[in-house]
Amino acid sequence: MTTKEIKHTERDHALLSASSAHRWLICTPSARLEEQFPDTTSDYAREGTLAHEIAELKLRKQFTEPMSQSTYSRRLNKFKKHELYQEEMLKHTDTYLDYLREITIGMDVQPYVAVERQIDFSQVVPEGFGTVDCLIIGGDTLYITDFKYGKGVLVSAEDNPQMKLYALGAYFAYSFLYPIQIVKLAIVQPRLDSISEWEISAKDLLAWGEKIKPIAAKAFAGEGEFVPGEHCKFCRAKAQCRARAEMYTALSDFGMKKPPLLTNEEVGEILKQAQGLEAWVKALKEYALSACLEGEEIPGWKAVEGRSTRIYKDVDRAFEHLAKNGIDEALLYERVPLTVAKLEKALGKKEFNSLLVEKGLVEKTPGKPTIAPMSDKRPAITNKPSAAEDFQ
Repeated sequence: MTTKEIKHTERDHALLSASSAHRWLICTPSARLEEQFPDTTSDYAREGTLAHEIAELKLRKQFTEPMSQSTYSRRLNKFKKHELYQEEMLKHTDTYLDYLREITIGMDVQPYVAVERQIDFSQVVPEGFGTVDCLIIGGDTLYITDFKYGKGVLVSAEDNPQMKLYALGAYFAYSFLYPIQIVKLAIVQPRLDSISEWEISAKDLLAWGEKIKPIAAKAFAGEGEFVPGEHCKFCRAKAQCRARAEMYTALSDFGMKKPPLLTNEEVGEILKQAQGLEAWVKALKEYALSACLEGEEIPGWKAVEGRSTRIYKDVDRAFEHLAKNGIDEALLYERVPLTVAKLEKALGKKEFNSLLVEKGLVEKTPGKPTIAPMSDKRPAITNKPSAAEDFQ
């Protein structure tokens, strides 16, 4: 079985997977509820899998599986023929490889390195297992590194339950061979220019494992209360979950308020309850459309053909025909400068910085003010003058 087949097995059969731990540790019955829904995939997920396979090849060549350049090139070329392959995958997987190289180069002893290693954390979570992207042990330190190719959500390694479960599994497997005292977790997201790191002692990690044992047992049994929140985002039951629906329909309670204007306290409470409302409605619409297309009835709604668009059957042939009929080519094209992000991607970050940023030809303007919960790490801003400005 290949490492990717192992990962597929984890997604298909591990009820309490490490990747969904942030959900079932809070909403314990959610794992069993999700069982009745199919585990779908997307082009973004397939793209991430391809990037992982390229990264795995590079790591094996570097650390665990000596191979000739011709063998490496032949295997890499197979990935390059994939329909979702993009040249930037080579650059981003190099960033991941370079990070791991830096870890191992500074070690006094030859490190142990494992790539795409399946580990078992069932001592803490019933039937719990997963696949670690890269596991390194040097001296008394265990390194668990996760490579994330997506660019939609920035993920932090700090107190990350998925990473801690991987670390527990690795500790259980290797602590009898290595004197592991320190655990270092890292999540590498090169497309977001982010490497998040966090450290925990082996003692504290084991204590956390003992703490979540009863929670995991409850989740495995499908027991406990449904707790809706931000963690619902990737739950397969998010559209039909009654607890989530009740959270949003509870907004109607504010209609019973007698004063004509809401207080600031009430506004804050409504915003808390309404977080994720737009995403929930979107999930409901997706479910309703799917049901209607399957022939089911959603009272008051039906599936219809969306707005049509006009496209060229063959743009080159169409424009060639226009040119032959006397249409000026200048009329057919627009000259538009690349955006900063697209130009940086085309030039590469290093060259972009040296040619533009360091010469003061690019500036970063403040973002438009937006509302965010107090848990957001960005500093608060205000238009209210300071005391010193008031004095002046």
